[in-house]
Amino acid sequence: MVGTGAVTRRVVVNSLRDVDIETVRQPEPGAGEVRVRTTVVGICGSDLHAACGRHPFIELPYRPGHEAVGVVEAVGRGVDESWVGARVTIEPNLACGECTQCRAGRYNICRDLLVFGCQTPGALADSFTIGVDRLVALNDDLDDRHAILIEPLATPVHTVRRAAEAVGDLTGRPVVVIGAGPIGLFTLLAAKHAGARVVVADLLESKRLRAERLGAAGTFDPTAPDAIETARRLLGGPAAVVIDCVSRESSVAQAVELVDKGGAVMIVGVAEGATPVPLGLIQDRELALIGNLMYVRQDFTAAVELLASGVIPVDEIISAEFDFDQSQEAFAASADAENVKVLVTLGSSA
Repeated sequence: MVGTGAVTRRVVVNSLRDVDIETVRQPEPGAGEVRVRTTVVGICGSDLHAACGRHPFIELPYRPGHEAVGVVEAVGRGVDESWVGARVTIEPNLACGECTQCRAGRYNICRDLLVFGCQTPGALADSFTIGVDRLVALNDDLDDRHAILIEPLATPVHTVRRAAEAVGDLTGRPVVVIGAGPIGLFTLLAAKHAGARVVVADLLESKRLRAERLGAAGTFDPTAPDAIETARRLLGGPAAVVIDCVSRESSVAQAVELVDKGGAVMIVGVAEGATPVPLGLIQDRELALIGNLMYVRQDFTAAVELLASGVIPVDEIISAEFDFDQSQEAFAASADAENVKVLVTLGSSA
């Protein structure tokens, strides 16, 4: 029972079929924090995995919302008052700032990393508090429907940047993306923006067709008997980079078969526990097997610029929208393989 004073509604996920709305005290920003009135939240693939009890780093029940856009409505001690009224999105990685990785600028792999809306209560609420250093101010020319895609686009941007660091400039280079869900499609767009020639694998024909509409040079069914031959024909040979957005034993094995000697296999999907890999081939072919987690600010900024350029077809990506009191339906819709990005809206940012 919530006592007197301002209150806020907040979503709590107990399971995919049990998404509830609880009422709690309205949060007050502490020192270095702001309170944000939420306007839009995106449902991520990790949210779906968590709701199904399959995410290795998120325990049920949890309070989601790490893809968020809103308006700052209050600031805590030490925060500039000019933030009040600002439209913002958030960078949800909560790092210690002191470990070796943080000091090296790789705070996305902080030793004590927490993710807002995954291990802490998130933004799928009327309002939430967060450190001012996690805010990214939005220009008026980037509307909410574009801005909500910044966070999920930042991980593919990060992955493509690291792939180029591993194998060199991707301009004109053959790249395979395994998986045509939201992250796979964003990875396709980020790799194309880097100049790569991209072929996409997915089980569903509808997803393969969407990838082709978004500019894939070709697509293939990874379970087909001739999948490797088809991919190499579309690529004109082996891939310089394979980006695995599925991360299962079968997809990693296929990635190793598809990549050229000296190439890189980029792991983006969250594996459900220990996953065997063909280590003999990785050693023999001098392959780089590279994990990728979230992003840092330069990737976030690059994602903003990519969205602002207009090359991301938002209407092809955003496939369903629900009001806050329909959050249960939003999570159910996210389980539909035909949906790409599902949004929950809580009002205008005007």
